[in-house]
Amino acid sequence: MPALIEDYALLGNCKTAALVARDGSLDWLCFPRFDSAACFAALLGSQDNGRWLIAPREAIVSQSRQYRDDTLILETTFHTANGSARLIDCMPMGEESSVLRIVEGLSGEVLFEMDLAIRFDYGSSVPWVEKKVPRTLTAVAGPEMLVLRSSSTLHAVAQSTVSHFTVRASERHVFTLAHQPSHLPVRDGFDGEQALSETERFWRDFASRCPDVGPWSDLVKRSLITLKAMTYRPTGGIVAAVTTSLPERIGGERNWDYRYCWLRDATMTLLAFMNLGYYEEASAWRDWLLRSVAGNPEQIQIMYGLAGERRLPEYELPWLSGYEGSSPVRIGNLAAGQLQIDVYGEVVDAMTQASKGGMPHHERGAAISALLKPYLEKVWHEPDAGLWEIRGEPQHFTHSKVMAWVAFDRWAQVADDSEEGQRTGEHCRAVADQIHRQVCEHAVDPELGCFVQSYGSTHMDASLLQIALTGFLPADDARVLATVAQIEQRLLRDGLLLRYDTSESADDGLSGEEGTFLVCSFWLADVYVLLGRMDDAKVLFERLSGLCNDVGLLAEQYDPHSQRMLGNFPQAFSHLGIINTALNLHRAWAPAQDRAD
Repeated sequence: MPALIEDYALLGNCKTAALVARDGSLDWLCFPRFDSAACFAALLGSQDNGRWLIAPREAIVSQSRQYRDDTLILETTFHTANGSARLIDCMPMGEESSVLRIVEGLSGEVLFEMDLAIRFDYGSSVPWVEKKVPRTLTAVAGPEMLVLRSSSTLHAVAQSTVSHFTVRASERHVFTLAHQPSHLPVRDGFDGEQALSETERFWRDFASRCPDVGPWSDLVKRSLITLKAMTYRPTGGIVAAVTTSLPERIGGERNWDYRYCWLRDATMTLLAFMNLGYYEEASAWRDWLLRSVAGNPEQIQIMYGLAGERRLPEYELPWLSGYEGSSPVRIGNLAAGQLQIDVYGEVVDAMTQASKGGMPHHERGAAISALLKPYLEKVWHEPDAGLWEIRGEPQHFTHSKVMAWVAFDRWAQVADDSEEGQRTGEHCRAVADQIHRQVCEHAVDPELGCFVQSYGSTHMDASLLQIALTGFLPADDARVLATVAQIEQRLLRDGLLLRYDTSESADDGLSGEEGTFLVCSFWLADVYVLLGRMDDAKVLFERLSGLCNDVGLLAEQYDPHSQRMLGNFPQAFSHLGIINTALNLHRAWAPAQDRAD
């Protein structure tokens, strides 16, 4: 049985990622890309679906773990009755994809076990394993090959590779696992100690550029490192999460593949990177965005593959039981084909923010905008699947209309002073005003005076907080205040927000409830800042940041009843929430501190 979601830590090399549990079991790894088929899939099944365990064979008295400061190098310390040892885990930042695991003796002596069970194709294929030399073996299945090199003796046990060894103070046992195509000669091994040093230098150089964000600096830095690890370095695309099918409800069907790049993350990501001075990362993400959406505006998707791939067919893996029995396990994402009008607003807002933030001009941006305008003017009237990718009937979602307004509002803002530019700006402003009037007429509950999830609905939706955050209406508008009050009343669970009330909304095409959606709670904190409710904003932010696990990671959702994380992990949206809300708090807090001083 896999560990709790919050008991995992992330390893990454900006091309793919692995999850390691507290007990030293590496239960999820896809080579060579985030979206490749997993060779360790115990996370979504059992150890028979592949895992790599390195842990003491004797009883553990206590243990702890942490990342080395400002890195993604994980250190897990085990204490037994006979001694103490440290397991050092990382993914080296070289050209090849590999995992490095080092067992370091601290005191006394500790008997360890290494148990490697490789299962290619999401835990379904047992590879052909050959021992090349006493401490090197290869595992091959079709096009894939993994090469294990060990400083201790290896032997086969029931379709696994095992090593038993004793580590004493100051001794180090090194294990490397490298991926390569199976048709090529076995590549030379690499120096594990040198790779560790170079990887540490890479992460510390990256983290050193993070500015001071007051009392939230450590949280922000850890979230930045996490986002960097979730970036596909060859293209600049950022995955929503490194996992698939971790459930939004244990035992439920709300299990999705998040190993793709969503346009919806664009504005939040650009703002996070630019506001912290990471213009190289922001530019790479902006360029990925413009490459991916290039072409016919009618064919813009809500998400793409790591390099901008468009075909993300969804299918199920029946041989995997799912995390704690939560099935189905899905690969691909059917939502890629949905009409979600809000993404056009996200793209335009991101491009506008990039321009305002001083990012170098990209000639494709203006050309794409010119094509998007007439298309969005035609389709914003249509119902769609909405922000939450509803799998029921399309609706006139309020958030979708608001984001269509954002697109035309931003276009009007950046129109140049030429005669043609002025005409374009005036036209965009007229369309924005038209959308604004329609939303205010059809999306407000006449009795409560608040905005609702969709035209004619009575349901509440946390995405309505974007009405204030995008500038659609001032935060102190009576309708916005009423909306915030209704969201607090109807969607708060133990101080955290649901996306929408799944118990009352039977029209989302799915069964069962889900946990609280963490980024929505960050949005509420941001609105509190706009309203000057600073104490409420700080309390909520502290509640949210307190949900981070012991190494600073957040999943997509949290269940206040069982007090555990839910959904894919770690989640980019959640860590973007940490960064942007911390920045909002710091901007509001720092001047107050200056006045106090």
